Formats: sequence, C-alpha cells, structure tokens
Amino acid sequence: MQDKDINKSKLFSGVKDFRENYYVHHKDIYKKLKISQQPHTLFIGCSDSRVVPNLITKSLPGELFIIRNIANLVPYYKDTHDTYVSTSAAIEFAVKALNVNNIIVCGHSNCGGCKALFSTKISKQLPLTQKWLELTGDVKERVMRKIETEQLKPSFKYRLTEQLNVVEQMNHLLTFPYIRERYDRGEITILGWHYVIETGEVFNYSAEKQAFERIE
Repeated sequence: MQDKDINKSKLFSGVKDFRENYYVHHKDIYKKLKISQQPHTLFIGCSDSRVVPNLITKSLPGELFIIRNIANLVPYYKDTHDTYVSTSAAIEFAVKALNVNNIIVCGHSNCGGCKALFSTKISKQLPLTQKWLELTGDVKERVMRKIETEQLKPSFKYRLTEQLNVVEQMNHLLTFPYIRERYDRGEITILGWHYVIETGEVFNYSAEKQAFERIE
C-alpha cells in the first residue's frame, strides 16, 4: 500500500474514532453548538501542522475562533479591502459578529515562514509566500540590528524573529478601529504567545517588560 493510501486510511479511521469516542463523551456540547457558536477567543496561529490551538489551550469545541496562515500574520487595516481580505474578514467576523473578548497571536519555534525572511530563493520558488510575508513589516531588519547592537549569537535570530513577529502582528491588530476602540475600553484583551514545540512551553508577551515570560 502506498503512503497516500495509508494516510487516507488513517484519516478515515480518525473520523470513525472521533464519532465513536470523542463525540460520544462530548455529545451535550455538540448539541448546544447545533444552532450557534459563542467563542470567547480569536486565536491567530500559524498554518504549521505542529501547532494545534485546541490542544495547546485544552479548549473544547466552540471556545476558539481560529485563523491560521503562514507565520500567523495580521494585515494592516488599510488592506482589508485589498489583497488580504480573507484574514481581515475573519478578524472582522470574530470581533464584530461573535464579540470575542480575547485575541491571541501565537507564533512558534522553528517557524518556516519566519525562516523564509532570510532566504534568497523564496522570490523564485514561492512568490505568493514572499508577497504574504511583506506583512512582517521591518521585523527582519530589527532582528539584525538587535543581534548586532546587543552582540547576540546569530543562532538566536530565528527565535528572535518569531517573537518580534508576534509583537508586530499585535500592533497590526490595533490598526483596526473597532479593535482599538474595544481595547481602549478594556473590552478586549490582545495576547502574544510563543509556543516552543519541542518542550510544550508557551511564553506570553509582557508589554511592561517587553519580554516573553513562560506561562506557569
């Protein structure tokens, strides 16, 4: 049996197991979700297959409204009617229609999108990805300046890129007027997380300390 057939079989078996086990144990929740949803949090994460929002947060169905894209990026508000309408529309729906009271921007270790910022081949091999990564703003330049001025090891640049990118996207969220208004009134919280895949640790950004602190 070829790998693609094995993978297909695994997916079908997973659906069966879900229905016969997980669903049975959470049947009441699914019945309540039949008509509507009331998620409390918008989770903006990377499309990376290793990042599983509900698993990381131990959230049940109906709790998270999830947006996933390469490098967990947020368009500037001025682009909401242009190239990046898909992500912007999902943000708009989560905040204005579902009234979430938390927004999490979650980056992660070994992020391919962040690494691609330093690749010289991306423009030829992945032109659409390169266009999308323009939303990282000047993160790459800030990382290189920080490494030089603070004499950090070059090996630290990817982790630093992942974290500074999270902060950059948090700032992008505040360019959305309806988010800014809710944020200023204390009606919505914006969190920046960095998830370390190999250790299972999640670090939360402290604006006061301008540093990521491990969630204990």
